[in-house]
Formats: sequence, C-alpha cells, structure tokens
Amino acid sequence: MAGAFAAPVLSQELLLTIAEQIKLPLLQIARQAEIARLASLPNLDDIQATADNALRLIDNYVLSVRLSCEQELLEMESVSVSSVLYDAGQELSSLAKSYGVNLELHIGGRFGPVMANRLGLQSALVSLGSALIEALPAQESPQLKLQLATHRCRYGIVAGLYSDTEQFTVEALRQGRKLQGSTRQPLTGLTHTAGAGIFVADAILNAMQLKLKVSRHNRLYGLGAVLQPNHQMQLI
Repeated sequence: MAGAFAAPVLSQELLLTIAEQIKLPLLQIARQAEIARLASLPNLDDIQATADNALRLIDNYVLSVRLSCEQELLEMESVSVSSVLYDAGQELSSLAKSYGVNLELHIGGRFGPVMANRLGLQSALVSLGSALIEALPAQESPQLKLQLATHRCRYGIVAGLYSDTEQFTVEALRQGRKLQGSTRQPLTGLTHTAGAGIFVADAILNAMQLKLKVSRHNRLYGLGAVLQPNHQMQLI
C-alpha cells in the first residue's frame, strides 16, 4: 500500500518547486511593465516571452501529471527526432532572445524514426530548454549559447540540450532530485532559480519510461534522454 502513495508525493514536491519558479517570471513581468510605463516605451516582446514561458511551465506540469495518471495518453508513435527538436526550438526562440541566448539546432547525422510520445518528448525538451536558457546568463560561460541536438550513442538516439557550462554533472542532478521540494534552489550548481523546468522534464520522461541523464556532445555539456529507434519503420 505504501507504494500507491509515491506518485502523489512526488507531484506535490514538483508543485512546490514550480510555485517557487513561477515567482520569478511574475516578478519579471511586473518590473518590465513598470519600466515600460515609466519610459512610455512598452517592451511587449520580453513581457510576452516571460508570460508565455510561465504558462508553458504550468501546461507541461499538468501534462506530466496526466501522462502519469492516464495511460491512454501515453500512446507511442514513430517520431522524427529532428522534427521534434525543430518544433521545440521554435517554442523556445522568443525566450532565448529575451535572455540574449543564441539557440542553435544541431542534427548530428541522418537518423531514422524513434518510438516516443511526440507531445511528451517535445514538452520535456521545451521545459528543459526553458530552465537552461534562464540559467545560462548567471553561469561563468564564455558564450551564451545553447544547442538543441541529437546524436547516436551505444544505447540509442540521444535528444538533449547542450552548452559549454561544465556544471552539468551526474552529482549535481542527483543532488537536485534529492533536494527537490525542500529548498528554493535544489540545483545550485546548475541554476540560480528553482529549476522547475528540469524537474518537469524529468517527470514527463519518467512517465514515458525514459530517463533524464547528464550527457556530452561535441565537447559540450548538457542533459538529454536516450530514445530507441523504430526498427520496423527503418526496414520499410
């Protein structure tokens, strides 16, 4: 019986993390609106990007809960990873611009389709990307550059986000998962925020029987998930 209560507890911890995270965009919206009012020059693009990001975070959290509770939503399909990465990049472009982050798309080869829930995979990448875009300006990074990338590894096809920030370590992610919900900044080595987007991505991937992992690609550091190729489609 004890195991039956595990999922609600985890969702509650994630909800607390999101509550902390939402404070930041709301504060940014308030300050941007005040500056725009004083200058009589409304910076509507940044205000909209901030608001859209906060709404996406809430939507993706809801999706993570629904995927965990409603198995019929977890329909797996043949998905093009490059297509998902492209669509995720489009969603993240306005937020990246508002933070001065150069968002790049890098497809490391020609890959066949993988088996995944497309909405879940894209939402996980967008949540992850949002968190890393917010984190980059505070990192000791020579370039504010974030790469949406896919590449092959010995276990399958990796989809993830990468930068030259060396703070992406297995220990930082493990410690963040342990501290989630008990401190305002569980991922102190990665981000100065609550890092809710990372935990939302983690929850979505878990619901899809996937795992968020620390990853390396082209001498860059990042977080990603390993996807399994759809061999049946590749044989057609």
